[in-house]
Amino acid sequence: MARILTVGAAQLGPVPRTDSRRQVVERLITLLRQAHARGCRLVVFPEAALTPFFPHWYMDDPAEINAFCEREMPGPDTRPLFDEARRLTMGFYLGYCELTEADGLLRRFNTSILVSERGEIIGKYRKIHLPGHADYRPGQKYQNLEKYYFAVGDLGFPVWRAFGGVVGMCICYDRRWPESYRVLGLQGAELVLLGYNTPLEGVAGPVEPAHLPMFHNWLSMQAGAYQNATWVVGVAKAGLEEGVYQIGGSCIIAPTGEMVARACTDGDELIVAECDLDLGKRLKETVFNFAAHRRIEHYGLITRQTGAVSPE
Repeated sequence: MARILTVGAAQLGPVPRTDSRRQVVERLITLLRQAHARGCRLVVFPEAALTPFFPHWYMDDPAEINAFCEREMPGPDTRPLFDEARRLTMGFYLGYCELTEADGLLRRFNTSILVSERGEIIGKYRKIHLPGHADYRPGQKYQNLEKYYFAVGDLGFPVWRAFGGVVGMCICYDRRWPESYRVLGLQGAELVLLGYNTPLEGVAGPVEPAHLPMFHNWLSMQAGAYQNATWVVGVAKAGLEEGVYQIGGSCIIAPTGEMVARACTDGDELIVAECDLDLGKRLKETVFNFAAHRRIEHYGLITRQTGAVSPE
């Protein structure tokens, strides 16, 4: 019998810098209720969903920077989302900026959490692949300062048994690296949840034809889904946010690599798919049977024979 999980990808339009957390949470709750009306058990929100994507501009006052981060989850402003999810018996993925303190040291992480239908946090992931630069660069159209604002994630790529399957998480730039999907795939991931904020142009202006940012966005997720026989739910911020246009393009991708649902606006939009968690089983047993076909022990020998630099 098929294991069907109905999933909602809840794309967000721009989040203005003037909007409060409570205002943004109200938008999330509206999308959550729409998803409930359409039969969803799980809703996926974008990366850094609670605020505008502040790494696109430079700040040097720690208090100003930390105001974009959450010291606790749920906190007073986000508690209503958890309460409504529990009332509706729905789970969700939420990306946000996290502020932690250990041994007197404050650190910020680009974080996502997986929340059960009971409103309980069952998983946390901290973004590992941080794009951009760690120094302010005057004269650029906008900044890309994730390396300046965030620490590299320290939780690895875990998976969780939840929602009737095996669930993994990653965030934005992680999706461009095959290792992200493969580490999850090696643990049997059947569903990968992925929030992102991706600008249309590079920080210094256009660096490639205008059609390529969206093409590469979908290509990386579709390849990751197919090569690891897993569903991928990629959910974006979209539209012009504080002077930076985010491409959007939220989508739900099957283990075959086929896109089964896709957002068509640059605003708040819910797309839904009935995801058969057994759909990747045939691929995992045949084409991508890692135990039978993956030959990692020979990779070093092959590189030496071809004259490439050996990994050893």
